[in-house]
Amino acid sequence: MDVLHERCAGVDISKKDAKACVRAPSTKRRGSFTTETTTWGSTTNAVLALRDHLLAAEVTLVVIEATSDCWKPFYYLLAEDLNVILVNARQVKNLPGRKTDVSDAAWLAQLGAHGLVRPSFVPDQHVRELRDLTRARTQMTRERGQIVQRLEKLLEDTGIKLAAVASDIMGVSGRAMLEALTSGERDPQVLAELARRRLRNKIPELAEALTGRLREHHAFLTRLHLDHYDRLTDAIRQLDERIEETMAPFRPALDLLDTIPGINRVVAEVIIAETGGDMNRFASAQHLASWAGVCPGHHESAGRTKSANVRPGNPYLKGALGLAAFGAVRIKDTYLQARYKRLTARRGPLRALVAVEYSIITAIWHMLTDHKPYHELGGNYFAQRDPQRATRRAINALNQLGYTVTLNPLEGAA
Repeated sequence: MDVLHERCAGVDISKKDAKACVRAPSTKRRGSFTTETTTWGSTTNAVLALRDHLLAAEVTLVVIEATSDCWKPFYYLLAEDLNVILVNARQVKNLPGRKTDVSDAAWLAQLGAHGLVRPSFVPDQHVRELRDLTRARTQMTRERGQIVQRLEKLLEDTGIKLAAVASDIMGVSGRAMLEALTSGERDPQVLAELARRRLRNKIPELAEALTGRLREHHAFLTRLHLDHYDRLTDAIRQLDERIEETMAPFRPALDLLDTIPGINRVVAEVIIAETGGDMNRFASAQHLASWAGVCPGHHESAGRTKSANVRPGNPYLKGALGLAAFGAVRIKDTYLQARYKRLTARRGPLRALVAVEYSIITAIWHMLTDHKPYHELGGNYFAQRDPQRATRRAINALNQLGYTVTLNPLEGAA
């Protein structure tokens, strides 16, 4: 097997230290190689010392396995002066047998020397900071939703059924009622009169739902949850402002993504942060879909195709695409809704949603590559693509209902 890097290093990283294996040509026997494995700490000074050690060894490639977030200080410091690549742990699994950190480091060095590893996508510093902001906002939004769920469970313990009448207990009306409850108001009719707008049509139902046994203990916990909810809301607002500033260089890409059905500004910001907004690093739309984890796996053996579930991918990007797909399939007379309905009948709603996510990520790749807005194909795209098949399906559906159909083409129609 050809050797692409005669001097290569593999680094197996843990939280406390790292094993670095340097693979270099042997001075005793021509064509053979020697390995030297050393242990280094994970502090900044230790990583800088490791960098000097690798520079002294004149290595031309350093292979680091992605281990949680422990790889970040090693990658960022070593990449300043060395050729460093980050590899997916699933793609560099060691052979079965005795497994140690030392053998893993030697295995990484051997794979890198022969060019058998593919580098993972590590964005530049600006995109990494943008990722941190959007991921923090996503996490806080989830935590805020969990607080609402805890409030609903707490109200259930008191016998108050506010969530059964009001769709959003943290809306203007629901929040006013909760504030009144924590302040000591217990009269259901007075609480129901705090309803606003359309919810005032349900005042009798609200009065019935707000009848319960809320004690001081419940009021204390409700106050804590409401204050926590407000703190998270304020933090999310601050993140929105910071993201808006950081997104300034990607404004044209955001405007393009806003033209896709189902994608709002928040989802578009997550997509830009996770992909970097530059499609040149992805060879094709299929490569991007595979990296995002919205395409089925490929597992064929002995001529038989086995389980091909959706492969794991970027969880934040996949979550944003899921939200976009949910929104897109609810917009009438669109290609994405037609594709969802077409696949749901024979593949089920979950797989149909994944197919819509795949269509969205494919459109994103082409749009950001060609710098063109989204082109809507229309809800009748599939019928126009194959009119005869659409006709047969309609006739078969009517025949199953007991009708006999006679087709008379319109004048001037093909």
